[in-house]
Amino acid sequence: MMAAGSDNELERLRAARMAEMQSQIEAQAAAQVESQLEAEAANRERAQIDMMMKQVLTPDARSRLANLSLVDESTAMKVKTHLADLSESKRIAIPVTDEQLKNILRGLKNQRNTSIRRM
Repeated sequence: MMAAGSDNELERLRAARMAEMQSQIEAQAAAQVESQLEAEAANRERAQIDMMMKQVLTPDARSRLANLSLVDESTAMKVKTHLADLSESKRIAIPVTDEQLKNILRGLKNQRNTSIRRM
């Protein structure tokens, strides 16, 4: 009689553990799907901005921005996003030349340098 009680307890524990593992697997799958959807959305946005850069920038300026992307992807993306915003709101003359892009990049460098504090 004692063995039957412990068998039932063991079965109950196994069932509880299986349910717990199943819920963990489902949560991981949901997180993976969400992450994949976010990555796809980011890729679409990046592609859209890159297409816009073909209209906004001259070939030399695009080349300079591509080189910047190789060195500092986050800064290049900030510049692209900023240029796209300026273009959409018609606050910038199109196409942006290489010299204009250099001036924009210098302005960013100056902003970055002034925010650094030494103690």
